[in-house]
Amino acid sequence: MLAVERVFGVRPRLLDGSRAVQIDDVRLSLEAGENELCLIRMHGALAEYLAVYEVRGDIEVPLLQAKEFLANA
Repeated sequence: MLAVERVFGVRPRLLDGSRAVQIDDVRLSLEAGENELCLIRMHGALAEYLAVYEVRGDIEVPLLQAKEFLANA
């Protein structure tokens, strides 16, 4: 959660026992044994998967990729 706040500059809402956070209508979720960061846009109860980033070591690298993707979307 601290890394998300550092990269995005806002305090995210914690979901799913710290495996996912939400910023506005976008959910960032660690999946596949915490080896993938999924970027999901929430439309009410519906989820639209936007992108998946591989996590290798430092979580900030895929978080930066997700932030860049959202800036260009």
